[in-house]
Amino acid sequence: MDREIRDGFTAGVKAVARDTLLERRPYLKMAFANPYNLSLLTGGLTAALLTANPFLALGALGLEALWLLHAPDSRRLRALLWDPRFDRLKRALAAKERARRMAGLSETERARVGAIVERQEEIRRLAAENPSFAADMLQEELAKTDRLVDAFVEMALTCDRYVSYLRAVDADGLDRDRKRFEKAAADAGDDAAQAGIAKRNLAIVVKRIDKLEEIRRYLKVARGQLDLIDNSFQLIADQIVTMRSPQELSGQLDELLDGVEAVRQTNREAEQFLASLDRPV
Repeated sequence: MDREIRDGFTAGVKAVARDTLLERRPYLKMAFANPYNLSLLTGGLTAALLTANPFLALGALGLEALWLLHAPDSRRLRALLWDPRFDRLKRALAAKERARRMAGLSETERARVGAIVERQEEIRRLAAENPSFAADMLQEELAKTDRLVDAFVEMALTCDRYVSYLRAVDADGLDRDRKRFEKAAADAGDDAAQAGIAKRNLAIVVKRIDKLEEIRRYLKVARGQLDLIDNSFQLIADQIVTMRSPQELSGQLDELLDGVEAVRQTNREAEQFLASLDRPV
């Protein structure tokens, strides 16, 4: 029976983790699949079995039914027990996923992301200590910092990928090729075959040069937004102690999120442009 309880508890925790990742909070599952509840229920049923007392078993099951009926809907229990646990679990899962995604980043970029996460935790702590912030409104605003951290990681990964691409390309060599094929096309004269080949090679080289320019353009925009998030998190951490309302925090976070969406749009446009360059001439 102990093994079945452990297996049931493990399965319950995994289910809670999956639901939490999907932004659902399965209070009923957590109310049942926790060691305190399972220990009391198992103890009552074991005592009933050892004493051959069916009334004790019925009493244990009745109390369990009452617990599962009322505990998940209790706002006080949610605030004291369930929500903090869900938040810890969510942050742990997010940290694990973030570490997996950052595995390919340079040590410098990983350290920068780590610093952003530390500032986010500082903002959370200072906001929780500010008596002007209502708990429910505070959670809504702090959820935006999660989105900003995710966006920071996303942009850092994209920048790293683009930088690696630029390092692998000989830009000066491409420019020399462009001039060479331009000259070859001009020198071909009436030789249509030679001129055609030179022009096709020139078109390919120009496409590659355009790709480099589009990547450089995105990098400038994305790096600026990364710096803005970094500096804004520092500013918010400095200001949050004296803020009088979550709306003051909301305005700054919304502005950052708007900037992130603009960068994402730039990235989508860049990816579409780069994809078009990869199509045959």
